Amino acid sequence: MSSAKPTTKVAVLGAGIWGKNLVRNFYNLNYLHTVCDMDEENRKKVNADYPEIYTTPDFNEVLNNKEINAVVIATPSHTHFKLVKQALEAGKHVYVEKPIATASKEALILKELAESKNLVLMVGHLLLYHPAVNRLKMIVASGELGEIKYVQSDRLNINYFKNDRSVMWDLAPHDVSMVSYILGEEPAQVISAMGVSSEGNEIMDITHIEIEYESGCIAHISDSWIHPQKRVNLMLRGTKGSAMFDDTLKENKLQVFKNDKPNSGSNIALDYIEIEPLKLECEHFVKCIENGKKARSDGENGYFVVKILEDAEKMMLGDKLKLLNQHNFASSRSKQ
Repeated sequence: MSSAKPTTKVAVLGAGIWGKNLVRNFYNLNYLHTVCDMDEENRKKVNADYPEIYTTPDFNEVLNNKEINAVVIATPSHTHFKLVKQALEAGKHVYVEKPIATASKEALILKELAESKNLVLMVGHLLLYHPAVNRLKMIVASGELGEIKYVQSDRLNINYFKNDRSVMWDLAPHDVSMVSYILGEEPAQVISAMGVSSEGNEIMDITHIEIEYESGCIAHISDSWIHPQKRVNLMLRGTKGSAMFDDTLKENKLQVFKNDKPNSGSNIALDYIEIEPLKLECEHFVKCIENGKKARSDGENGYFVVKILEDAEKMMLGDKLKLLNQHNFASSRSKQ
Protein backbone atom coordinates (compact mmCIF):
# COMPACT_ATOMS: atom_id res chain seq x y z
CA MET A 1 0.00 0.00 0.00
CA SER A 2 1.39 3.42 -0.99
CA SER A 3 2.21 5.83 1.83
CA ALA A 4 1.92 8.86 -0.46
CA LYS A 5 -0.55 11.46 0.74
CA PRO A 6 -3.50 12.19 -1.54
CA THR A 7 -3.42 15.41 -3.51
CA THR A 8 -6.21 17.74 -2.44
CA LYS A 9 -7.97 19.67 -5.18
CA VAL A 10 -10.41 22.29 -3.97
CA ALA A 11 -13.39 23.93 -5.62
CA VAL A 12 -14.67 27.14 -4.03
CA LEU A 13 -18.39 27.80 -4.40
CA GLY A 14 -19.06 31.52 -4.06
CA ALA A 15 -16.45 34.17 -4.88
CA GLY A 16 -18.20 37.21 -3.44
CA ILE A 17 -17.36 39.48 -0.50
CA TRP A 18 -15.93 36.71 1.72
CA GLY A 19 -15.52 33.92 -0.81
CA LYS A 20 -12.82 35.86 -2.67
CA ASN A 21 -10.63 35.58 0.45
CA LEU A 22 -11.02 31.81 0.43
CA VAL A 23 -10.21 31.75 -3.29
CA ARG A 24 -7.04 33.75 -2.62
CA ASN A 25 -5.87 31.53 0.23
CA PHE A 26 -6.49 28.19 -1.44
CA TYR A 27 -4.83 29.54 -4.59
CA ASN A 28 -1.76 30.68 -2.64
CA LEU A 29 -1.62 27.26 -0.97
CA ASN A 30 -1.69 25.61 -4.44
CA TYR A 31 -4.86 23.63 -3.79
CA LEU A 32 -7.37 25.62 -5.86
CA HIS A 33 -8.79 23.75 -8.85
CA THR A 34 -12.10 25.44 -9.71
CA VAL A 35 -14.20 28.43 -8.71
CA CYS A 36 -17.97 28.13 -9.08
CA ASP A 37 -20.19 31.22 -9.00
CA MET A 38 -23.47 32.04 -10.70
CA ASP A 39 -22.52 35.72 -10.89
CA GLU A 40 -20.73 36.44 -14.17
CA GLU A 41 -18.94 39.49 -12.76
CA ASN A 42 -17.47 37.41 -9.94
CA ARG A 43 -16.25 34.82 -12.44
CA LYS A 44 -14.67 37.53 -14.61
CA LYS A 45 -12.82 38.87 -11.59
CA VAL A 46 -11.48 35.38 -10.79
CA ASN A 47 -10.45 34.90 -14.43
CA ALA A 48 -8.59 38.20 -14.35
CA ASP A 49 -6.79 37.52 -11.06
CA TYR A 50 -6.14 33.78 -11.57
CA PRO A 51 -6.24 33.10 -15.33
CA GLU A 52 -5.15 29.46 -14.95
CA ILE A 53 -8.08 28.61 -12.62
CA TYR A 54 -11.18 27.11 -14.21
CA THR A 55 -14.51 28.85 -13.48
CA THR A 56 -18.07 27.67 -13.96
CA PRO A 57 -21.61 28.75 -12.98
CA ASP A 58 -22.73 25.11 -12.67
CA PHE A 59 -22.33 23.40 -9.28
CA ASN A 60 -23.20 20.03 -10.82
CA GLU A 61 -20.03 20.30 -12.86
CA VAL A 62 -18.08 20.47 -9.60
CA LEU A 63 -19.97 17.58 -8.06
CA ASN A 64 -19.38 15.36 -11.08
CA ASN A 65 -15.67 16.17 -11.43
CA LYS A 66 -13.74 13.23 -9.94
CA GLU A 67 -10.52 15.25 -9.74
CA ILE A 68 -12.11 17.59 -7.19
CA ASN A 69 -12.20 15.95 -3.76
CA ALA A 70 -12.95 19.00 -1.58
CA VAL A 71 -15.57 21.73 -1.80
CA VAL A 72 -15.50 25.07 0.01
CA ILE A 73 -18.92 26.73 0.34
CA ALA A 74 -19.16 30.49 0.82
CA THR A 75 -22.76 31.21 -0.15
CA PRO A 76 -25.69 32.76 1.81
CA SER A 77 -26.43 30.81 4.99
CA HIS A 78 -29.92 29.69 3.92
CA THR A 79 -28.30 27.70 1.06
CA HIS A 80 -25.76 25.86 3.21
CA PHE A 81 -27.78 22.77 4.11
CA LYS A 82 -28.72 21.88 0.53
CA LEU A 83 -25.28 22.55 -0.93
CA VAL A 84 -23.31 20.80 1.83
CA LYS A 85 -25.60 17.78 1.61
CA GLN A 86 -25.11 17.57 -2.16
CA ALA A 87 -21.35 17.79 -1.82
CA LEU A 88 -21.16 15.14 0.91
CA GLU A 89 -23.42 12.80 -1.06
CA ALA A 90 -21.06 13.26 -4.02
CA GLY A 91 -18.18 12.07 -1.81
CA LYS A 92 -16.50 15.46 -1.37
CA HIS A 93 -14.89 16.76 1.80
CA VAL A 94 -16.59 20.03 2.77
CA TYR A 95 -15.57 23.31 4.35
CA VAL A 96 -18.63 25.53 4.82
CA GLU A 97 -18.74 29.07 6.11
CA LYS A 98 -20.64 29.63 9.33
CA PRO A 99 -23.29 28.77 10.24
CA ILE A 100 -23.25 25.15 9.08
CA ALA A 101 -27.05 25.42 8.62
CA THR A 102 -29.91 27.58 9.87
CA ALA A 103 -31.68 24.80 11.81
CA SER A 104 -30.20 22.36 14.32
CA LYS A 105 -31.98 19.35 12.78
CA GLU A 106 -30.30 20.17 9.45
CA ALA A 107 -26.90 20.58 11.14
CA LEU A 108 -27.33 17.17 12.78
CA ILE A 109 -28.16 15.54 9.42
CA LEU A 110 -24.99 16.97 7.87
CA LYS A 111 -22.84 15.91 10.83
CA GLU A 112 -24.13 12.35 10.70
CA LEU A 113 -23.86 12.17 6.88
CA ALA A 114 -20.20 13.22 6.95
CA GLU A 115 -19.43 10.69 9.69
CA SER A 116 -21.16 7.87 7.83
CA LYS A 117 -19.09 8.59 4.70
CA ASN A 118 -15.84 9.20 6.63
CA LEU A 119 -15.55 12.68 5.13
CA VAL A 120 -14.15 15.85 6.65
CA LEU A 121 -16.88 18.38 7.44
CA MET A 122 -15.47 21.65 8.70
CA VAL A 123 -17.25 24.88 9.62
CA GLY A 124 -15.64 28.29 9.12
CA HIS A 125 -15.45 29.22 12.79
CA LEU A 126 -12.41 31.37 12.00
CA LEU A 127 -11.46 32.41 15.52
CA LEU A 128 -10.62 28.85 16.54
CA TYR A 129 -7.55 29.28 14.33
CA HIS A 130 -6.53 32.72 15.60
CA PRO A 131 -3.12 32.65 17.37
CA ALA A 132 -4.39 34.91 20.18
CA VAL A 133 -7.40 32.68 20.84
CA ASN A 134 -5.20 29.58 20.96
CA ARG A 135 -2.77 31.31 23.32
CA LEU A 136 -5.70 32.32 25.54
CA LYS A 137 -6.95 28.74 25.57
CA MET A 138 -3.51 27.64 26.80
CA ILE A 139 -3.58 30.27 29.56
CA VAL A 140 -7.00 29.09 30.75
CA ALA A 141 -5.92 25.43 30.66
CA SER A 142 -2.80 26.26 32.71
CA GLY A 143 -4.95 27.52 35.59
CA GLU A 144 -3.28 30.93 35.62
CA LEU A 145 -6.68 32.67 35.73
CA GLY A 146 -8.19 30.19 38.15
CA GLU A 147 -11.73 28.94 37.56
CA ILE A 148 -13.44 30.97 34.84
CA LYS A 149 -16.66 32.45 36.19
CA TYR A 150 -17.69 35.00 33.56
CA VAL A 151 -16.99 35.73 29.90
CA GLN A 152 -18.09 38.73 27.86
CA SER A 153 -17.74 38.90 24.09
CA ASP A 154 -18.63 42.09 22.19
CA ARG A 155 -18.63 42.04 18.38
CA LEU A 156 -19.94 45.41 17.27
CA ASN A 157 -19.64 46.99 13.83
CA ILE A 158 -21.54 48.77 11.06
CA ASN A 159 -23.00 46.66 8.25
CA TYR A 160 -24.69 48.19 5.22
CA PHE A 161 -25.37 44.78 3.64
CA LYS A 162 -27.60 43.04 6.17
CA ASN A 163 -28.59 39.41 5.71
CA ASP A 164 -32.15 38.09 5.69
CA ARG A 165 -31.82 36.96 9.33
CA SER A 166 -30.66 38.69 12.49
CA VAL A 167 -27.13 39.80 13.32
CA MET A 168 -26.96 36.88 15.74
CA TRP A 169 -26.77 34.38 12.87
CA ASP A 170 -24.07 36.43 11.16
CA LEU A 171 -21.73 37.20 14.08
CA ALA A 172 -22.62 35.10 17.14
CA PRO A 173 -21.31 31.82 15.63
CA HIS A 174 -17.85 33.36 16.09
CA ASP A 175 -18.52 34.18 19.74
CA VAL A 176 -20.21 30.92 20.76
CA SER A 177 -17.61 28.73 19.03
CA MET A 178 -14.70 30.82 20.37
CA VAL A 179 -15.87 30.88 24.00
CA SER A 180 -16.69 27.17 23.96
CA TYR A 181 -13.27 26.38 22.47
CA ILE A 182 -11.39 28.47 25.03
CA LEU A 183 -13.31 26.98 27.96
CA GLY A 184 -13.08 23.47 26.56
CA GLU A 185 -16.75 22.76 27.19
CA GLU A 186 -20.09 22.95 25.45
CA PRO A 187 -22.91 25.37 26.32
CA ALA A 188 -25.50 23.89 28.68
CA GLN A 189 -28.36 26.32 28.08
CA VAL A 190 -29.43 29.79 27.01
CA ILE A 191 -30.39 31.79 30.11
CA SER A 192 -31.67 34.92 28.39
CA ALA A 193 -31.80 36.42 24.92
CA MET A 194 -33.06 39.71 23.55
CA GLY A 195 -32.85 41.49 20.23
CA VAL A 196 -33.68 44.92 18.83
CA SER A 197 -34.42 46.01 15.28
CA SER A 198 -33.42 49.63 14.63
CA GLU A 199 -35.69 49.60 11.58
CA GLY A 200 -38.71 48.15 13.34
CA ASN A 201 -38.84 44.90 11.36
CA GLU A 202 -38.18 41.24 12.17
CA ILE A 203 -34.45 41.42 11.37
CA MET A 204 -32.73 42.22 14.67
CA ASP A 205 -29.51 44.16 14.26
CA ILE A 206 -28.59 44.19 17.95
CA THR A 207 -28.68 40.98 20.02
CA HIS A 208 -27.66 40.03 23.56
CA ILE A 209 -27.41 36.39 24.66
CA GLU A 210 -26.51 34.92 28.06
CA ILE A 211 -25.32 31.32 28.04
CA GLU A 212 -24.55 29.00 30.94
CA TYR A 213 -21.78 26.46 30.43
CA GLU A 214 -21.44 23.01 32.00
CA SER A 215 -19.05 24.34 34.69
CA GLY A 216 -21.48 27.12 35.67
CA CYS A 217 -19.54 29.84 33.84
CA ILE A 218 -21.81 32.53 32.38
CA ALA A 219 -21.05 34.07 28.97
CA HIS A 220 -22.66 37.30 27.79
CA ILE A 221 -22.51 37.79 24.01
CA SER A 222 -23.37 41.09 22.33
CA ASP A 223 -23.48 41.51 18.54
CA SER A 224 -24.41 44.56 16.49
CA TRP A 225 -24.67 45.69 12.86
CA ILE A 226 -25.31 49.35 13.72
CA HIS A 227 -22.31 50.50 15.78
CA PRO A 228 -20.40 53.20 13.85
CA GLN A 229 -17.16 52.30 15.65
CA LYS A 230 -15.87 48.75 15.43
CA ARG A 231 -15.37 46.87 18.68
CA VAL A 232 -14.17 43.27 18.90
CA ASN A 233 -13.40 42.51 22.51
CA LEU A 234 -13.33 39.40 24.68
CA MET A 235 -13.02 39.44 28.49
CA LEU A 236 -12.58 36.41 30.75
CA ARG A 237 -12.89 36.74 34.53
CA GLY A 238 -11.41 33.95 36.64
CA THR A 239 -11.02 33.44 40.38
CA LYS A 240 -7.32 34.43 40.17
CA GLY A 241 -7.05 36.70 37.16
CA SER A 242 -8.68 38.17 34.10
CA ALA A 243 -7.77 38.32 30.41
CA MET A 244 -8.65 40.78 27.65
CA PHE A 245 -8.42 40.07 23.92
CA ASP A 246 -8.95 43.06 21.61
CA ASP A 247 -8.73 42.02 17.97
CA THR A 248 -8.94 45.61 16.70
CA LEU A 249 -5.47 46.42 18.05
CA LYS A 250 -2.38 46.00 15.90
CA GLU A 251 -0.22 45.27 18.95
CA ASN A 252 -0.81 43.94 22.47
CA LYS A 253 -3.99 42.15 21.44
CA LEU A 254 -3.92 39.90 24.50
CA GLN A 255 -3.41 41.02 28.12
CA VAL A 256 -3.64 39.23 31.47
CA PHE A 257 -4.44 40.95 34.78
CA LYS A 258 -4.17 39.95 38.46
CA ASN A 259 -7.50 40.31 40.24
CA ASP A 260 -5.95 41.56 43.50
CA LYS A 261 -3.50 44.07 42.01
CA PRO A 262 -4.46 47.30 40.23
CA ASN A 263 -2.68 48.19 36.98
CA SER A 264 -1.26 44.68 36.78
CA GLY A 265 -1.87 44.14 33.07
CA SER A 266 0.87 42.25 31.23
CA ASN A 267 1.04 41.81 27.45
CA ILE A 268 1.19 38.25 26.18
CA ALA A 269 3.61 37.65 23.31
CA LEU A 270 1.92 35.90 20.41
CA ASP A 271 3.77 33.61 18.05
CA TYR A 272 3.09 33.95 14.33
CA ILE A 273 0.48 36.69 14.83
CA GLU A 274 1.44 38.03 11.41
CA ILE A 275 -0.01 34.93 9.76
CA GLU A 276 -3.57 35.45 8.55
CA PRO A 277 -5.93 33.26 10.63
CA LEU A 278 -7.85 32.37 7.45
CA LYS A 279 -4.68 30.91 5.96
CA LEU A 280 -4.22 28.76 9.08
CA GLU A 281 -7.85 27.65 8.82
CA CYS A 282 -7.51 26.69 5.14
CA GLU A 283 -4.30 24.76 5.88
CA HIS A 284 -6.06 22.94 8.72
CA PHE A 285 -8.85 21.82 6.35
CA VAL A 286 -6.37 20.32 3.89
CA LYS A 287 -4.30 18.67 6.64
CA CYS A 288 -7.44 17.03 8.05
CA ILE A 289 -8.24 15.61 4.62
CA GLU A 290 -4.73 14.33 3.98
CA ASN A 291 -4.18 12.95 7.50
CA GLY A 292 -7.66 11.56 8.02
CA LYS A 293 -8.29 13.65 11.14
CA LYS A 294 -11.38 15.39 12.49
CA ALA A 295 -11.45 19.16 12.03
CA ARG A 296 -11.18 21.43 15.07
CA SER A 297 -14.43 23.13 13.98
CA ASP A 298 -16.15 19.94 12.84
CA GLY A 299 -19.81 19.10 12.24
CA GLU A 300 -20.46 18.54 15.94
CA ASN A 301 -19.01 21.96 16.74
CA GLY A 302 -21.23 23.44 14.03
CA TYR A 303 -24.29 21.64 15.39
CA PHE A 304 -24.08 22.86 19.00
CA VAL A 305 -23.49 26.45 17.84
CA VAL A 306 -26.64 26.35 15.68
CA LYS A 307 -28.62 24.71 18.52
CA ILE A 308 -27.69 27.54 20.91
CA LEU A 309 -28.59 30.23 18.35
CA GLU A 310 -31.86 28.47 17.57
CA ASP A 311 -32.79 28.38 21.28
CA ALA A 312 -31.83 32.04 21.66
CA GLU A 313 -33.92 33.08 18.67
CA LYS A 314 -36.97 31.24 20.00
CA MET A 315 -36.54 33.08 23.29
CA MET A 316 -36.21 36.44 21.52
CA LEU A 317 -39.24 35.90 19.31
CA GLY A 318 -41.24 34.64 22.28
CA ASP A 319 -40.47 37.79 24.27
CA LYS A 320 -41.43 39.96 21.30
CA LEU A 321 -44.74 38.12 21.00
CA LYS A 322 -45.42 38.63 24.72
CA LEU A 323 -44.74 42.35 24.43
CA LEU A 324 -47.00 42.59 21.37
CA ASN A 325 -49.81 40.78 23.20
CA GLN A 326 -49.38 43.03 26.24
CA HIS A 327 -49.51 46.11 24.01
CA ASN A 328 -52.64 44.87 22.24
CA PHE A 329 -54.27 44.03 25.59
CA ALA A 330 -53.46 47.50 27.00
CA SER A 331 -54.81 49.17 23.84
CA SER A 332 -58.06 47.22 23.98
CA ARG A 333 -58.51 48.10 27.70
CA SER A 334 -58.02 51.80 26.98
CA LYS A 335 -60.77 51.72 24.38
CA GLN A 336 -63.35 50.18 26.73
